[in-house]
Amino acid sequence: MKNKYSELINELSDKELITHLYSTQILLLIISFVSGMIVFDEFPFLNQIRWNDPNIIYFGISIGLGIVLLDVILMKVLPKSYYDDGGLNVKIFSNRSIPHIAVIALMVAVSEELLFRGVIQTTLGMIVASVIFAIIHYRYLFSPFLLINIILLSFLIGFVFEWTGNLAVTIVMHFIIDFLLGIHIKYKNVPKLDCKEEIQ
Repeated sequence: MKNKYSELINELSDKELITHLYSTQILLLIISFVSGMIVFDEFPFLNQIRWNDPNIIYFGISIGLGIVLLDVILMKVLPKSYYDDGGLNVKIFSNRSIPHIAVIALMVAVSEELLFRGVIQTTLGMIVASVIFAIIHYRYLFSPFLLINIILLSFLIGFVFEWTGNLAVTIVMHFIIDFLLGIHIKYKNVPKLDCKEEIQ
């Protein structure tokens, strides 16, 4: 199953991959607002976005940076197979400019936090939100390490939301993680020039 998934990723063109990525995030935003109308008759999660909250620095930025640092360290000490997601992250980030990585990270952070923390966690609780969050990251289901990683991350973000009551904190935290790891993947996978190419 994992090999078939990897083959499917390799067959996608860069344009198809980015189109799929953006359309998925737009779909999550639509689901957030439609489910908000059905469940709440309004959008109370939008009132939970406060950009003047110092918790954005205390929790969002600091925990986000801590997770990225831990992940980078683990990438260096653990076997590569532990972080094998079928090649999707490498394919997404390797050829992107830094501004484009920022746009992707921001869109993912906003759409996923609105849905998983703002709607699902608020109505069904953190456990349900974390399980569904793991399931939609389908590529991680093939790796026990990545599956545990994404579930723990979802619970951590969920706890931060419960503690602060502010989606802006989790959006910033989510953005920092995706943005910095995207940049790390981009530069980690830059093809190295051989000696002849360097001389020329």
